[in-house]
Amino acid sequence: MARLVFGSITSLDLYVNDAQGDFEWAAPDAEVHAFVNDLERSIGTYLYGRRLYETMAVWETMETSPAEPEMHDYAQVWRAADKVVYSTTLTEVTTPRTRLEGAFDADAVRALVRGADRDVSIGGPTLAARAFAAGVVDDVHLFLNPVLVGGGTRALPDGVHAQLELVDEHRFANGVVHLHHRVVH
Repeated sequence: MARLVFGSITSLDLYVNDAQGDFEWAAPDAEVHAFVNDLERSIGTYLYGRRLYETMAVWETMETSPAEPEMHDYAQVWRAADKVVYSTTLTEVTTPRTRLEGAFDADAVRALVRGADRDVSIGGPTLAARAFAAGVVDDVHLFLNPVLVGGGTRALPDGVHAQLELVDEHRFANGVVHLHHRVVH
């Protein structure tokens, strides 16, 4: 059975970017990137808001080098998945295997996940906040970077209560820690 998975690379104080919108500190090294790639292999569909879609769309045409096998691998994983972009401001999408939806509909997402043979990923904290509020998120993967940024966009929403069960944790040589929690429904 497919699951709705939220994943985010964050600062230790749980921001996806700083107050100026910068997220250079979040760039994964080769070890973390390879781990993320392995997690992403189970994803058949990505759900994005406009901003994250515009950030991620580069993977469709990015030239990758044999010297960076993790980058090449991720590009292949990303290109092989379907994408759904939720936006009221975009009029079209620019990548294959992508469709545009005007609004997030929790019931439609539930049906998508129920009918999927591979996991569905919801990305971006604004869109994910709607999914958390609707109670449709099944798994949470956080990659905590050893940096405090003091403000910016929070990875997890305010005002949502959910009981979580720790499934796995992993520490990387660069100080990043991965936490995998399952939402207790």
